[in-house]
Amino acid sequence: MSRTRDAVAAPPMVDEAPSTTSVVAAFTAVYLIWGSTYLAIRFAIETIPPLCMAAVRFLVAGSVLYAWARARGAPRPELRQWRDAAVVGTLLLGVGNGGVVVAEQWVPSGLTALLVGSVPLWMVLVDWGWGSRVRPGLRVGVGVLAGFVGMGVLVGSPGVGAGGRQELVGGLVLIGASLSWASGSIYSRHAAKPPRPRLWVAMQMLSGGTALTIGSVVTGEISDVHPASVSTKSLLALGYLIVFGALVGYAAYIWLLSVSTPARVSTYAYVNPVVALFLGWALAGEPLTYRSVLAAAIIIGAVVVITSAGRGRPTRR
Repeated sequence: MSRTRDAVAAPPMVDEAPSTTSVVAAFTAVYLIWGSTYLAIRFAIETIPPLCMAAVRFLVAGSVLYAWARARGAPRPELRQWRDAAVVGTLLLGVGNGGVVVAEQWVPSGLTALLVGSVPLWMVLVDWGWGSRVRPGLRVGVGVLAGFVGMGVLVGSPGVGAGGRQELVGGLVLIGASLSWASGSIYSRHAAKPPRPRLWVAMQMLSGGTALTIGSVVTGEISDVHPASVSTKSLLALGYLIVFGALVGYAAYIWLLSVSTPARVSTYAYVNPVVALFLGWALAGEPLTYRSVLAAAIIIGAVVVITSAGRGRPTRR
């Protein structure tokens, strides 16, 4: 949840077909960069309080992106657009990403990415209950059920419960964060958006960053900020999250929405956890057990089934 991916509206189609090299480079950026942000978050919060770190990340990135969009001719957002951006930004970044950074104090980054990868499961249920009211078809229903079985396999494994109460709390926080991300994504479908997608993303970042700042103040976390104790490693990780995770990654994602199909672009949802699991194991010594690999296979397989299935039928109410 270190990203506002599903909340971004697709921009107008481009006039010329993009080169294969450009498309491959953009997909590679989304796959690798977004998959690596979970490990970067772990390094960043080693010496920076989590909510404060996330607030700085999105306020800086949002300010840069907002200034860029306005300089390129984007109109000043209307009040109702700011209202909806505040709702979406709070759900996705304030609660969604905020939950991720808090949980990574106890849950390994790879397993965090795997639990966050369950967002499509929650989106199906949220869309059914409060969105389009479309009842999931048999294939989607089986995918959702399999996904929750995978989550059940994961809970209680080393890193998500086996190490004690804090790990279990972290796992529950991630489930709540994923539900919040799904709710924000569904809400954004009907939100009042400005015509420029980059401006819409910037507004979400600024709103989410503000919500994270409030959370940092309310919890008293901001009093734990000691600039002299912040390590170079954490600063570099924060810089990576701002530049690559929030700016380069989003630019690649937004561009792909205009030149590729939503089904292909959505493949990040089951590639990112694999990247995060491998990086966490290779660079941070995080556990990679048979149980976590089995859970990954089940959850990612369920997401593949759900994202490749057609729509169901509207529920009569």
